[in-house]
Formats: sequence, C-alpha cells, structure tokens
Amino acid sequence: MINFKSSHGILTINLQALADNYNLFKKQTGSNDAVAGVVKANAYGLGLKKVTDKLKELNCPQFFVATLDEAIELRSYNNQTPIAVVNGLMNGVEKEYLEHNILPVLNTPDDIQRWQNIAHKKNEKLPSIIHFDTGMNRLGLSAAETDTLVEDIKTIDGLDVQIIMSHFACADEKDHPLTQQQADTFAELAKHFPHAKKSLANSPGLYRDQAYHYDIVRPGYALYGGNPTPELDNPMNSVVTLSTRILQIRECKKGESIGYGASHKFEKDTRTATIALGYADGFLRSNSGSAIVYYNGQPCPVLGRVSMDLVTVDLSNIKENPPKQNDSIEILGSNQTIDALAETAGTIGYEILTSLGHRYKREYI
Repeated sequence: MINFKSSHGILTINLQALADNYNLFKKQTGSNDAVAGVVKANAYGLGLKKVTDKLKELNCPQFFVATLDEAIELRSYNNQTPIAVVNGLMNGVEKEYLEHNILPVLNTPDDIQRWQNIAHKKNEKLPSIIHFDTGMNRLGLSAAETDTLVEDIKTIDGLDVQIIMSHFACADEKDHPLTQQQADTFAELAKHFPHAKKSLANSPGLYRDQAYHYDIVRPGYALYGGNPTPELDNPMNSVVTLSTRILQIRECKKGESIGYGASHKFEKDTRTATIALGYADGFLRSNSGSAIVYYNGQPCPVLGRVSMDLVTVDLSNIKENPPKQNDSIEILGSNQTIDALAETAGTIGYEILTSLGHRYKREYI
C-alpha cells in the first residue's frame, strides 16, 4: 500500500527512464552531442532542476526553454550549458540575455535589429539563433522576410549565428505532405548558412527521416515518455506514474445520481469510490464520464463530472479484495499511459503532462 502521508496523490518521476529515452535519441541520431533538451514549462511539468541535472549528467549540449524567466531560473543552477529562449528577444530586457549568458532565438526582423544594435554598441559579434518559419505560420521569419535576409546576408553582420532552426507542424502525422515541404524549404535556406548548425527535428521529426536530424534535434514530449509516432507502438520508456488515494467508499442506489449537475444516474445499485483528484490537479474536466482509472489493474470508470478536487469512480468491476478508504488508485502507470488518458479527455499527452498539479507529492527515482 502506498504511503501518502499528508498528500492526496503521489507523482513519481523516473529519472532513469528519462535517461534511457535520451540515450535512445543518441542512438537514433548516431551522435553523442546532437540531442538538445527541450525543458520549457518546468520540464513539461516534471521539475526543471531535477530533469536538467539528469540531462547534464548525460552531457546534454543545449537546452531550449520558452521564456526568459525560465532561462534565468535554469541558469541559476546551470553555469555552463547553452540555454536558448524560443519565444524570442523580449523588448526592453535585452541586457538580461547578456547578463545571464542566454541565447535569444531571433524570430522577427525587429529581434534581429535590436540584437544587432547591442552587438554594434559592444563592438563584438553576439551569439544568436535565427528561427525561420517554413510553413507553421507561428514563430520565425516569414517567407518574405527570409527572402529579404538571404538576398543580402550582410544584413546580419554583427551576429554570430550559431544555429538556424525551424519547427515541424505535422510530423506527428505519418506522411503528412507539409512535413517534407518544410524539410525541403529548410534545406534550401540552410545553404546560405554554411557555418551555422542546423536544427529542424522535434520529437516526431526525429523518428520520421534521418535527413531531418541535421546537427541538433530538439526532443521534448518523447523525452518524457510520450509517443512521438502515434500510429506505432511507443518506443519510449514511461517516465511518470501517478497514484491518488480513496477518500470514501459509497453504496449508491438505483435511481440516484452522483456529482455536480447529477449528470450520471444509476441504473442499478453501484459501489463507488470518491478519490482525491480533480481539475485543480490536472485531471481535466473533459475526463468527466469518459476516463478510466485502475485499482490493482482493474478498470474503474469515472462517473459524472470531474470537480476541482474530487472524482467519483465505479467499482463494479472489482469482484475480489475490494478497495477500502485510503487505498491507492492508479491514474498513470502500467495500466494507463499519458497518451491513453489524453485520448479519453479529447486532448494530447502534452496537455496532460504540463497540467499535472502541484498538490501531488513528487518522488524522483
């Protein structure tokens, strides 16, 4: 029996599984120094310091985060590994990038101009990454802006362009035509930057074609156990497990209802459990009436609506050794992956991971 102590739930992060996944990427790329770590959003909710400490042990050469705040936090306990901010060069705080030795990903002509201005004032070439939009229409230089730049490459004098990058929009969908279109576009513009490293492949892109690997791959979701190729069995090791406790067992009668809105009405007498879990903990409200949790490997369907702190489940499938108050219920683990739980919620595993609440007791193994 799990000892919850004062917590209602225990989130276990298996750092060895994370390391095994990282080493799988190394094997996939055939390189020991081409696998960056995407650790934005608190390392996808699993703990920035613990995750990056493990990746540093594995000689991870580069970290990518989303925001400057994330980069500064990471730099506070990582003095050497390069850190890049994907969301760009924030206006008005450019000096923070220099002060904390953080690489800006330059997404716009304005980003480039402001970073150049600082380079000219310092009279030195400043390290930078340029992001080219090859078809996602989100971040990065547009096609027209890219054409303008490559027609006069001198416009980026003053910058030490260490990496050029782009990002796949549909690599998680097998044979989606946009993936190869983006790859072809990137291959053409890469010719203009012979001395910069190239980075294109995210988690699914890494598994689609070796031609997408270039110098640096940027796995994120797959590093934490998510399936990078949804049409195939997951090649990754599971990194997270989540268990919570049963707060109360109830015997509900035929004709009664359960939870907010009385959305589930019992067609027969039913034994239920109320468990310590809710949307405040990242168990999404869209799991209402659809998700399944597990007791000793036996499925326990969610009944009624997910509320902020509580979920009710059906114990009808359990015929022997029924659960009791304070017993544990598996949310994620050997019986249910993050991708499986995401499917019942009508979302993706990325949202499941990054939504995991802070009320869980976190254990690292």
